[in-house]
Amino acid sequence: MTELSVLRDDITTLAVDAIVNAANETLLGGGGVDGAIHRVAGRGLHDECRELGGCEPGEAKMTGGYKLPATHVIHTVGPFWRGGGHGEEEVLAACYRNSIALAAGHGLSIIAFPCIATGTYGFPQDRAADVAIATVREAVQEHPSIEAVIFCTYSDYEYELYMDRLSS
Repeated sequence: MTELSVLRDDITTLAVDAIVNAANETLLGGGGVDGAIHRVAGRGLHDECRELGGCEPGEAKMTGGYKLPATHVIHTVGPFWRGGGHGEEEVLAACYRNSIALAAGHGLSIIAFPCIATGTYGFPQDRAADVAIATVREAVQEHPSIEAVIFCTYSDYEYELYMDRLSS
């Protein structure tokens, strides 16, 4: 059975098989988690991302971790929140589902996710947590080689939100 946990930390410091990057469609870095991952990983990550040709919302693509303690980075693009009536939850769920499938397909077993799409993209944090946890619980049933999933939060509010959701 896959262990699901919550950690309040800087995702760029985690020594796991893969950290997930809440990327933009270019995959070439940006603000928030994306910018932090690119800064710590170094130029090699940027160069490899350029070769991937971008990423559509809900898709996932993988690169090396370069100077990060994580071996790999899985890049996924969340949806912009447009009020909830434009398939945003389905696209967010695809981010988690496709990231787990990609990790499992490459023999990875420990993955850390940030809170995808809740920053600049404006997805409500409580709804995003519900989608993330429900989708991960379903996806790891299909991919039992995933031993652990860490929801790596940045704020106390996100930490408490995910702890509350995981305990129910």
